[in-house]
Amino acid sequence: MPRQSRIDAPGALHHVLIRGIERRKIFRDDADRKNFLDRLGGILVETSTACYGWALLSNHVHLLLRTGTVPLATVMARLLTGYVVSFSRRHRRHGYLFQNRYKSILCQEDPYLLELVRYIHLNPLRARIVPDLATLNSYPYCGHSAVMGKKKRAWQDVAYVLAQFGGGVREARKRYRAYVKDGIERGRRPELMGGGLIRSLGGWRKAKALRKGEGRLKGDERILGDSDFVMRVLEQCEESLERRYRLQAGGNDFGKLVRRAAALCGVSPGDISTGSKRPRVVEARSLLCYWAVQELGMSATAVAKRLTISQPAVSISVRRGEKLSRDRAITLTDP
Repeated sequence: MPRQSRIDAPGALHHVLIRGIERRKIFRDDADRKNFLDRLGGILVETSTACYGWALLSNHVHLLLRTGTVPLATVMARLLTGYVVSFSRRHRRHGYLFQNRYKSILCQEDPYLLELVRYIHLNPLRARIVPDLATLNSYPYCGHSAVMGKKKRAWQDVAYVLAQFGGGVREARKRYRAYVKDGIERGRRPELMGGGLIRSLGGWRKAKALRKGEGRLKGDERILGDSDFVMRVLEQCEESLERRYRLQAGGNDFGKLVRRAAALCGVSPGDISTGSKRPRVVEARSLLCYWAVQELGMSATAVAKRLTISQPAVSISVRRGEKLSRDRAITLTDP
């Protein structure tokens, strides 16, 4: 069976899981962990991707991210590719480091944000990397220490998490710590690993029992949320794909995007790929990048190759292009 495509959208909340191939270590020492975190922090800031929770274990990583205008796939490609190259060079090794592709689960925020933060931050304790919660408070390779104010991570959105507990920072931290402590006895939480309502209910048996009285229930391994949320996400994905297919069927390939962006900004199509910093050329390039990534679904890497610019430059252009399109009511197709 072909694997399903990932689900993403600006502002989407994702639980990301990265595993080492054959359960092998992806971090051999603290230098590897620092390397990974430095890369992660830089990319999250550059792409305006929010991080609410994370944990590094010897052979896998958990991240809780909210995408900005840059797709999650682009963020992860930059992170994992760069880390693999660096890790392999440092340890003089070859071959794959990660198991297949990373797993990403789009999550419903209201019932699951804090549950996921707690679940992710308790991973080092469950794995017996740290002996107790007091040690976890200062453990540097888990986001819990940043929420507790023991470690500083400028790229981790601690304020958003603490705001969920109300009161001032000190009181919010106290409530957060109590919430995390309460989760220790709950152990592993397989229901937080996707499957929509099916997993949330505790499996197919319970889902089938409820289905008799509530009608059709919807589950999807790529989504964590109740049935209505799962259905809404899938419908939105279908609409997005239909629009993409319509655009492509209408001849809106990369070349046509170049010509339209150039015409709207009063420059020649050739100017866009010259690297010129002239304001109108920058505007045209920004619109092009935004349309190519968000409307046609091209990766930032593919766009970067076509324009002979860097991937981070494409990400910046996408954000600039989105704002330009919104502020000036510019669309890819004529109204």
